[in-house]
This record gives sequence, structure tokens and C-alpha cells, in this order.
Amino acid sequence: MDRSMEMDPMEEGSSLDSLISSFNDRVADLKDLTIARNLSPAIAIPDLAGVDFTLSMIETKIQDIKDSFKGEREAIRKGKKFIELSKRQQNKLEHMATHFPSGMNKSTCLSYEPNSENYSYYTPVRSMQDISEFDLSKSHLEMIAHSVKEKKGHNPAPRWFITQKEFDALSSYMRGRLQLDKVNIAINELASCANITAQLIAKPKKKMSDEAWKKVLEIKEVARSENVKGKHFLLECDVKGPGLKLDNTGKATLTVLRHLGRIQECRIGHHRVFTLMTPTF
Repeated sequence: MDRSMEMDPMEEGSSLDSLISSFNDRVADLKDLTIARNLSPAIAIPDLAGVDFTLSMIETKIQDIKDSFKGEREAIRKGKKFIELSKRQQNKLEHMATHFPSGMNKSTCLSYEPNSENYSYYTPVRSMQDISEFDLSKSHLEMIAHSVKEKKGHNPAPRWFITQKEFDALSSYMRGRLQLDKVNIAINELASCANITAQLIAKPKKKMSDEAWKKVLEIKEVARSENVKGKHFLLECDVKGPGLKLDNTGKATLTVLRHLGRIQECRIGHHRVFTLMTPTF
């Protein structure tokens, strides 16, 4: 006999054990099938129905858990977004509270009569300087937010006041004789003018005189320009408050505000337009 046909006794024993194990498994399967075949349908069917019902209940519970997880993930995503927006708003309010000019309580605020072409000024009943006296707790931040909230339906113009660090970093020739408080008061007046401009654009014609409506049409034409679309802006002719006039000091103030990214300036038609900007810190 060929030696290649001979097998090691150990290999032969292993193959035999494997064959016996396979045979025993098949015998066990046949026994289970025989028992299942001989079961009475009256006994087997209710049991199978119970198993099916239990599986359906488990599947339902698993789907409920999946839906719950999905809702929780969406709630977490929205919560993170809300926290991000809240922190951003808190930073703005803290900036306002910290750098609000000390002389603001002595300044005047703008108002506008719809049937008149002119702005008028009044002394505010409550000083915004009081903001800096609050601790920046949640309730106090809500008070600050409420105090600066504009007319419903309009987002308030940005009031990014100049910090002492920014002011000190200006070159001496640019800073000149300007005072930080006066520069921040100018920012407040520019924002007030921009808010009034936004209110005029939204005001219906029936509430205005023909002369006032003519001015509003000019403003709307400016608002459609690509340079100012979607931004708060005001016309140079409206810069005439007690805290900012177009004299040498006022022009120097506007130069500082342009340099520090608080305003942009452009010419649209025969109007010189100032757009309020959010600085990049």
C-alpha cells in the first residue's frame, strides 16, 4: 500500500470523534423534531401565540426607547445651541454694563415725531448708568436686556462701546483730546439714530405727512443698497445730537469709530451713510 494513503493513528481518532459528535447532534435534532411533531396543536399553538405576543411587546418597547433617545438627542442639541446663544448675549450685556459711559445719565436721547422732519431730544427718566451697579446675575442680566430692548418687531442697533484698553491703544494723534466717555456717548447716539431710521422704514405711510414720507422713501432707497442691506444705518444729515456733531471733535470721533470697527462709511447717491458694525475682538 502507498505510504501516502496511510494516516496517523491520532488523526484517525480525531476524525472518528468528530463523526461521532456530528451523529449525536443529528440524533438530538431528530428527537426534538419528533417531540414537536407529536405535540398536540391545542398545547403548542397558544404557547406560540404567547411567544409572538411577547416578542411584539419587546419590539414595541425597543422602538419606544429608540424614539426617546432620538428626542433626547434633539433636546440636547437645542439646549447646546441655546446655551451658546445665551453666552453670546451675556457677553454683549457684560460688555455694555462694563463699558457704559459714566456721563450717559447727563446726555439726551433721540425721539422722532412722524409728522415732522426733525429729530428732537429728551432726558431719559432712568439712567442707563445704573446698569453698571448691578451684579451680573441672571435676573440682573434680564433687567439689562429689558432696558435696552427696542420696540417690538425691531432688533436694536448694536452698541459696542469702546473699552479703555482699545482707547489707550490708539495713537496719540488719533486720540487727540477725545475722552472715552464722549466717544461712547457718540456710539449711543448713533445707535439711537439707527433705531429711529429702522422704525421709519417700517412705519406705514398713513401715519406720516407727505414731507415726512418723502424723506422715508429716500431712506428706503438707501436701505436697498448692497452696502447697507440688512444692517442698521443712519444718514450723515441725521448726526446732530448733543453728544455728536459734525464739528472737528465729531469728525475725530467718527474717525476713531471707523478705525475700531464700530462703523463703516459709504456714499449712496447724494447721501453719506454710516453703517453700525459689530467689532471682531
